[in-house]
Amino acid sequence: MLRTILKSKIHRARITGVKLYYPGSITIDCRLMEAADIVEGEKVEVLNLNNGQRIETYAISGRRNSGTICLNGPAARNGYVGDEVIILSYALLDDAQVRNFRAKIVFVDERNRPRK
Repeated sequence: MLRTILKSKIHRARITGVKLYYPGSITIDCRLMEAADIVEGEKVEVLNLNNGQRIETYAISGRRNSGTICLNGPAARNGYVGDEVIILSYALLDDAQVRNFRAKIVFVDERNRPRK
């Protein structure tokens, strides 16, 4: 049996931009993506703490150390600059893998830099 398990989370990042007329997705500072083990094109879920919206999209790599969290395309309708979001990714694991798996959790500061 395969189970869908939380693989990684970027916790309480702040939206830094919205671009409605962009082909879609969420742009994330590549440093955060690396820390959370999210790759470009990977499906992510974005939970907006300010309005309760949950959206699915895919990740695009943003400039390193920029702190960028930008909702693009239709996703831009689901948040405003300054809103806090949680970005999640998942993996399909079999029962043996689940027992030893630990999700990567990245906490960020007010400028979307990873906390130590």
